[in-house]
Amino acid sequence: MPASDPTSPPSTPTLSLVIPCYNEAANLPLLVDRCAVVFADRDDVEVVLVDNGSTDATPDVLPGLLAPHPFLRSVRVEPNQGYGGGILAGLRAARGRVLGWTHADLQTDPQDALIGLERFERADDPDLLFAKGRRFGRPVTDVVFTVGMAVFETALLRAPLWDINAQPTLFGRGFFERWSDPPTDFSLDLFAYYEATRQGLEVTRFPVYFGQRAHGVSRWNVDWTSRAKFIRRTVDYSLTMARARRGR
Repeated sequence: MPASDPTSPPSTPTLSLVIPCYNEAANLPLLVDRCAVVFADRDDVEVVLVDNGSTDATPDVLPGLLAPHPFLRSVRVEPNQGYGGGILAGLRAARGRVLGWTHADLQTDPQDALIGLERFERADDPDLLFAKGRRFGRPVTDVVFTVGMAVFETALLRAPLWDINAQPTLFGRGFFERWSDPPTDFSLDLFAYYEATRQGLEVTRFPVYFGQRAHGVSRWNVDWTSRAKFIRRTVDYSLTMARARRGR
């Protein structure tokens, strides 16, 4: 039998961290370098970078960045399938026992995923645990917006839903395999969080520092017009979930 390659990732990683990337070519070298540092001593972690239909230089930049790092791999989605669609493509390609996602813009550190992973390593059944960051260090206006959305969603869905879009988000593979018709837009964060509460998972939160983007701008949190569109889409989806809850 041939010897195994010590540089190859394990066939079943403990953690698969999905990072959706849409036109993040300028951020990618920083992101890959940071992941290489964070996961240098973890041969049981894979990072799945999802090129979510990027129209910038991302497809040209990615192969060279990934080559030196066996724990990194990429998935190409063509055309762009939305924030949630990109994450779902990465989750379906992931091999880990614990799955999750975070952002490519480095506003949250990939290191945070390992903090969340510690909760699963101590859990009796990882499939019954849902871990999520809780942001600090944000502008007051963003905090007010987040609190307002949390109060609305908590009242509408009758479940405690706070700082819904915080990252990273981590959960067991079994929980993911029970998902039915998840959304492909920014509502995926809400969907996963609500499903965890609805299915009776233990929800655990941990503090994560939320900094400035290294490059570029947010795709939705640009101004109040973009926020209004985000709110409208989220409210529409929330009402759909509330009707489904009443029909169960």
